[in-house]
Amino acid sequence: RTSLLSSTFICCRISNREMEPQEGRKGIPSLLSSQGECIATNITQLIGWTPLIELRNIAEKDGIGARLIGKIEPYQPLSSVKDRSALRLIEDAEEKGLITPGITTLLGVTSGNLGIGVAFIAAQKGYKFIALMPAKLSLDKQILMRYLGVEVVLVDAVQHGFKALLDRVEQMKKDVEDVYVLDQFTNPANPDAHFRWTDGEPAFHNILGIGPGFVPEILDRSQIDEIVTVTTQEAMDMARRLAREEGLLVGISSGANAAACLKVASREENRGKMIVTMFSSGAERYLNSELFAQVKEECVNINMTF
Repeated sequence: RTSLLSSTFICCRISNREMEPQEGRKGIPSLLSSQGECIATNITQLIGWTPLIELRNIAEKDGIGARLIGKIEPYQPLSSVKDRSALRLIEDAEEKGLITPGITTLLGVTSGNLGIGVAFIAAQKGYKFIALMPAKLSLDKQILMRYLGVEVVLVDAVQHGFKALLDRVEQMKKDVEDVYVLDQFTNPANPDAHFRWTDGEPAFHNILGIGPGFVPEILDRSQIDEIVTVTTQEAMDMARRLAREEGLLVGISSGANAAACLKVASREENRGKMIVTMFSSGAERYLNSELFAQVKEECVNINMTF
């Protein structure tokens, strides 16, 4: 198995053999298989299982001999793979007796999706949540978090780097009473929910959610066989192709994942193999990003004629 890595996905080359099933959070299927009412007791019970889908149109159009498969994480309750991480980070702290609903204030650094995941789980469990975000990034996600009752604190990370966010965390740990930091970059509970990867030289890009410019402590480099790089333009182009050729509304990092898979799938040694990646979040969360810039402008201009 070869893993192709960015900070939000796992892309695997799998040989033509059946894989042994593994136990995990079953999510919606657990309700369907129950003998009683098929009603969730709360929203966290819906976190877990998501379907796989084959990208046959793109594979056929590009003459790819391998099978391209995507795991549709937008099927999570709040439409992102980070719902998994958010739940595990909170449950892990609860199991260790580190946080208490109604008393503890949760604090975390996020570019958006993890923050949204924490927000709805915190709301359900009764925690206050303060999210630190890079300023001028992902207005859609800022709106959603504020709508869920989150206190969103913006930090100028573009000018001062990711360290500015970490410095603000340290300051708020001193200023906020009964605060607990949900640190996705050092807490082993994050990869305990799923594998999350980063590597490569730090550089600015517009693939939201990927690569803050450092290697997190929880990264086990021994599991990495190869890193496939993808440009912002390649990620955007592929996300748009997934919408127009496969009918899949997924975000920018999902486009990056699929673009990396396509590069690997085109290799002759992978003919007949199955390449699996993760579609991390839904496209609706990026309406104010570069991904939708052209169609947004078109829609605005059309409406101005009336």
